[in-house]
Amino acid sequence: MMKRIVECVPNFSEGRDETKVSLIAAEIQKADRVKVLDIDISPSYNRSVITFVGMPEGVKEAAFSAIAKAVELIDMSMHRGEHPRLGACDVCPFVPIQNTTMADCIVLAVELGREVAEKLAMSVYLYGKAAGSPDRENLARIRAGEYEGLAEKLRDPVWKPDFGPVVLNRRAGAVMIGAREPLIAFNINLRAESKKAVDIIAGRIRESGRTSISQDGKKVRFPGVFREVKALGVSLEECGIYQVSTNLTNYKVTPPHEVFEMVKRLSPGLGEVMGSEIVGLVPKEAILAAGRFYSPEEQSEEVLIDCAINSLGLNSLKEFDASKKIIEYLI
Repeated sequence: MMKRIVECVPNFSEGRDETKVSLIAAEIQKADRVKVLDIDISPSYNRSVITFVGMPEGVKEAAFSAIAKAVELIDMSMHRGEHPRLGACDVCPFVPIQNTTMADCIVLAVELGREVAEKLAMSVYLYGKAAGSPDRENLARIRAGEYEGLAEKLRDPVWKPDFGPVVLNRRAGAVMIGAREPLIAFNINLRAESKKAVDIIAGRIRESGRTSISQDGKKVRFPGVFREVKALGVSLEECGIYQVSTNLTNYKVTPPHEVFEMVKRLSPGLGEVMGSEIVGLVPKEAILAAGRFYSPEEQSEEVLIDCAINSLGLNSLKEFDASKKIIEYLI
């Protein structure tokens, strides 16, 4: 009988002190029947993404231990970084992988949310498929105002947490816990004159689109090119470049290579595309689809993967090792 496997991908507001990230990962590894697949650390974002899998109960136990360690090590009142964030553990999603369902992951999210609120005195928002109402499905809506606006948000009855206190835990902030389908965090690197240029590109490609002011002074909303895409512009100061940072919430609807090609098409006059990166892990089919796009006659899986890596410039910032980045190769 196939094992029941759930993936968990918590994002932590620490990307500059690798010792702290290692201590958080060590808590995850203590759990029974759980395996850490990937640790992605970004100094510019001041954020780390840890991907791990295992049996549902073990994964939930590991997630709680990791959040507790993050609260112990990370002081949000001192945190600065490019990525939007609410708390020490900003977001913690569960993803069904093998012999498990979305309903199983929703149960895990609700149980973990209740435990985190009770034991760590943190405000908890349920999002994605675990959200209690449609207005809380979208991470960006919950995260609006970020940590700096969280105290005011908690005073608004509309934004009462699903679990936990309605006053700010200054050290820990708040955590968003949810259930979702596999997501690809795909960032496209650009050399541009300013962040405004990449903000323009991000607004043109993301599903929510962008707002402009019409001649009569009214705000007009223009939809974006792609469905199932979230995007924002980010500055990577230590690399001297900018990024269009995207979350592809359904890569079967909008795959990475289509986003990459559209950014290349939109960039003249705004910037120059310098490759891309995948944060965390990626489903094999998304990489193979890119390989087939750039080399439609090729049949070899190995060659298609190499073609995708080279065509997308996935090695431009750091090595993309398919054996360590493609989820099917690790489970």
